[in-house]
Amino acid sequence: MSYALQASVLASENWPTWRGPLANGVAPESNPPVEWSETKNVKWKVKLPGKGTATPVVWGGKLFILTAIAAEKKNDAKPAEPAASTRPTTNAFAGRLGEDNRRRGGGGFGRGEKPTEMHEFIVLCLDRKTGKTLWQKTAKQEIPHEGHHQDHGFASASPVTDGEVVLACFGSRGLHCYDMDGRLKWSKDFGDMITRNGFGEGASPALHGNTVIVNWDDETDNDFIVALDKRTGKELWKNPRNEATGWSTPFIIERSGQTQVIVNASRACGYDFATGEELWSCGGIGSNPIATPVVGGDTVYVMSGHREPNLKAIALGRTGDLTDTDAIRWSHNKSTPYVPSPVLVGDSLYFISGNSGKLSSFDAKTGQPNFEAQQIEGIFGVYASLVAAKDRIYVLGREGKCAVLKHGPKIEIITTNKLDDRTDASIAIVGNELLIRGKENLYCISAN
Repeated sequence: MSYALQASVLASENWPTWRGPLANGVAPESNPPVEWSETKNVKWKVKLPGKGTATPVVWGGKLFILTAIAAEKKNDAKPAEPAASTRPTTNAFAGRLGEDNRRRGGGGFGRGEKPTEMHEFIVLCLDRKTGKTLWQKTAKQEIPHEGHHQDHGFASASPVTDGEVVLACFGSRGLHCYDMDGRLKWSKDFGDMITRNGFGEGASPALHGNTVIVNWDDETDNDFIVALDKRTGKELWKNPRNEATGWSTPFIIERSGQTQVIVNASRACGYDFATGEELWSCGGIGSNPIATPVVGGDTVYVMSGHREPNLKAIALGRTGDLTDTDAIRWSHNKSTPYVPSPVLVGDSLYFISGNSGKLSSFDAKTGQPNFEAQQIEGIFGVYASLVAAKDRIYVLGREGKCAVLKHGPKIEIITTNKLDDRTDASIAIVGNELLIRGKENLYCISAN
């Protein structure tokens, strides 16, 4: 079972990764509702334990979601002190920290305090039809060694499934593989990640066939990308990297008989899926890349929107250093997304400006804008990635509002819907249903 699923029927029945069956946020065969509220088209609503922004994933009648539960009373034990970074801090935001400040837990805006409470890192399996809990497993129990950004938590990465296994990555708390009935098959400990400004962790694993890929970019000199056998956890290959903290999930793509893993970072890279050999790289993407790449035809689109907004359309099939070469088909250097990943519908590439409610649409082939950084009425902050179904774009804001737009050359809002919860996790679309995770609740939206 590949990241692209290789079977269209699966694309409408499952949402196996946080970006869906095609790994690009599009559910081509689905027809979910365009209208909902707390009293309309809610099939079920369940309160989730703990905290997290991981997107639910679905296979058949089972839904899987991750969360982290803090003990109600503080534990007397203290978290381990993270090692000082040995990498120079070139980012202006991180550069203000200094190692002493990093050790004290001070630093960038939004940084959370180091916890003193024991946390349980939980994998939940729910019945897709009812929202009833089928099983709950504690993958790890410990006091985290560092905090996280105040807007997120310790369960930001989404699980991935192929109907045979469920892979749950809690970063510094390990990668854990379960069968579909919740039996633990294996766990892998990668050590402690030291993140920029203590913002925490969030990159999800990627699964293709029997191989799971984990990218591990942090503030130490021990960055790597690794491939493991999903059946046993055995390491297949491991390649060192030299990047600052990364939050972008690897993208696996098959083209012209070759499978490669694409990683978005300040230097975007493509790796041979079978061996881990670096095939190509392209610098100048920008700092703190979070958005997962999307692919259309023979072009991959990578972007960042932190302090150096950038979008590059890079030709696939090239090798070597592609920076400033004709492999860059077009580029754009403003109004690109920070947290939300883009969505490609037909030849239109949609993306958010920063974390705002401003939306752009560009012709993916030419780089010409259809419209640029236009405010979506009622949507002011966005962390959730864009998703699409039935020529509709769903833009979920942080305050529970979701604008449904008609795919086209101009902004045309069909409806704006509101739930009574904060909503930072990305939407999952399965069949004719939307799964929306709020801060407190998980909603199943359905017109049936």
